[in-house]
This record gives sequence, C-alpha cells and structure tokens, in this order.
Amino acid sequence: MLKIGDKIPDFELQNQDGKPVKSSKLFGKKLVIFFYPKANTPTCTVEACNINDNISKLKKAGFQIVGISADSVKKQKSFHEKFSFKYDLLSDENHEVIEKFGVWQEKNTFGKTYMGIVRTTFLFNENGICTGVISDVKSKIASEQILQTI
Repeated sequence: MLKIGDKIPDFELQNQDGKPVKSSKLFGKKLVIFFYPKANTPTCTVEACNINDNISKLKKAGFQIVGISADSVKKQKSFHEKFSFKYDLLSDENHEVIEKFGVWQEKNTFGKTYMGIVRTTFLFNENGICTGVISDVKSKIASEQILQTI
C-alpha cells in the first residue's frame, strides 16, 4: 500500500462525465483521494455524502477531492448525479490505479473470502507527495478524519 512519503502514482482515469483526469494535473493543491468499494451502496454513500456535506471546510483547508472505485463511468455518473457531488468520481474498472495504490486486497465478510477495494483515504501535498493515509475510515466522519490530519 502507498505510504507517507511516496509520490502519487502516474495515472489517467475517466471521471463521471467520461472526461480524462491525469494525476499530474492534480498537482498544485493539496489532494484527497478516497477509494471506496462500490457506488450507491449504504456505507459508500454515507462516506461520499459526508465528504460532500463538508466540502466547503475541506476546500477552505486547501484540499481538492477525488473519489475512485472500480465502478463504470455510467455507474459513477448515476451516483454523482443522485447526490449532487461537488467533486469528481473516477472509474477504474481495470483496477490499474486501485492496485498501484495497494487497496485491492483480500477481504473477508461473513466468512467469505474475496478480493476487493479496502476503503482507504490518501492525502497528498501540492507536489504529489503522500502526507497521510487513513486506513481505518469511518464513513460517518470521513471528512473529520481528513481535517484531523492537517
């Protein structure tokens, strides 16, 4: 898994509108990238909405926000529109970026073992260097956890 001091991996993914977003274009501002397992599921919705509800506080602290999951662009679009998110959701159906960040891991739910996205939030400085990793994300207070790292 990516750790503090690591440089953001080079990537290009499509956002909810099908527009390309390059990691190199995200430099210049502090950045939050949060990985979530699946759009429109209860816990992911709580997390994404908590971040959206507190977007002004996060922006005031200098952060730009990006969410990434393995959902299709179409599913990201539906999720984005349903909740009027004020930040991009990126589609990584091939798990390329998810794996570069190290969040595609073995999970165990109700005794069933499978591979999936481990809910994780990464913070980067203006130069794309990781300054924080939140691995124990609490969906109801995700934005507070981000703000506590500064």
